[in-house]
Amino acid sequence: MTDPALLPGLVPGGDGLPLHLVGAAQLEDWLSRQPDGIGAWVRGHGFQARPHTALVLPGSDGAPAGAVLGIGDPHDPASYGHAAHALPAACFRLAGTHDPVTVAALQLGWGLGAYRFARYRKPAREPARLVLDGDSRAAQLALAACLRVRDLVNTPTEDMGPEQLEEIARQMAERAGATLEVTTGGALLERNFPAIHAVGRASHRAPRLIHLQWGDPAHPLVAIVGKGVCFDTGGLDLKPAAGMRNMKKDMGGAAHALALAEWIMAAGLPLRIDVLVPAVENAIGPESFRPGEVIATRAGISVEIDNTDAEGRLVLCDALAFAAERKPALLLDFATLTGAARIALGPDLPALYSNDDAVAQAWLEAGTAGRDPVWRMPLWRPYWRYLTSHVADIANGGPSKMGGSITAALYLERFVPEGQAWAHLDTFAWNEGDSPGRPVGGEAQGLRSAFAMLGRLFAG
Repeated sequence: MTDPALLPGLVPGGDGLPLHLVGAAQLEDWLSRQPDGIGAWVRGHGFQARPHTALVLPGSDGAPAGAVLGIGDPHDPASYGHAAHALPAACFRLAGTHDPVTVAALQLGWGLGAYRFARYRKPAREPARLVLDGDSRAAQLALAACLRVRDLVNTPTEDMGPEQLEEIARQMAERAGATLEVTTGGALLERNFPAIHAVGRASHRAPRLIHLQWGDPAHPLVAIVGKGVCFDTGGLDLKPAAGMRNMKKDMGGAAHALALAEWIMAAGLPLRIDVLVPAVENAIGPESFRPGEVIATRAGISVEIDNTDAEGRLVLCDALAFAAERKPALLLDFATLTGAARIALGPDLPALYSNDDAVAQAWLEAGTAGRDPVWRMPLWRPYWRYLTSHVADIANGGPSKMGGSITAALYLERFVPEGQAWAHLDTFAWNEGDSPGRPVGGEAQGLRSAFAMLGRLFAG
């Protein structure tokens, strides 16, 4: 995980200017306890402590003597996402007494707001810094995992292809004492991963299945699968320019899976994990798979290709079948799978599908408690009719645009053995516009609630 000293906007210790957290309903009470000059300053600036506002407080010499943040829900990290760039690049320290949940939310939200993707361009300014107080390890691990997702998704495919995902997984394994096995190119056919090979074979960058294993054999096994389509042209069913523009983010599921695994290992959760990332580039070339072809899968289910742009479910189905062979206590997958999920729920709310009510309920409750929500969608099996093939067991799509997110989840469920607890998260992994704590670009969605859900189910 990232060294806490390197997390943006956070300082492991030291002095700082006092930082006051005030909601609109508490402003008058707070002002009544301040010196007269502060009250006049705050009122003179028209500061009303509305969410996502901030005001620097002056000292007698005219230099900043502190700051007050206008906040909403004190337990929501988003309430503090504006702070690091709304305040001057000084060091601040939380004033007053606050409950641990508020302190952790402040630390996480501050770091999320301080983040700027800086691999290719230096940020315009340094963020304000927050001194970490109390037991900040949990917030630091959460922040590091979220920023891992952002960095992976934001990096263009030239620098984040299948081989780079493999190298990141290898570095993770070395740090955590995990094992890593990678099956690449033609070896995918030899080891019975034909769908992964079919999707990635047209690229000059060889497709691969990345498999990381970690944990005590005595602990419950959780399998985590992430869609690693490092760029998606749509294949021969070519995307239009607007649809292809941000397809560097089509490995957002892999980013979530790797970040969650890294977090689990760093936190030492009492779990054994299998992490599987089918990493490919859906390119166009002489070896491209075609509409109308029938491809084999690891599960022995034949699939007719209705649309080469429905490739994510093809690479996932081989990985899911392989993960299920070891009979994990829980099988999870993360994927930037369908535009239909975004139409149904918008860009901020990931679609959750599960065949296990207890797992789904634990994830929903964790999302509500941690302000990292997901929304459960139905596995409405009558929609299987939209995946009918007349020449193969199933098709990867169909002529109807109805229920596209549901039919994608139903396709994946076909490769999950009966009785195997499974949950699938269809996530956008992207911020379309700037908002406090959420800069344009890659975003972790449902990651914090997934970690909390695993804690609820397996670690008390």
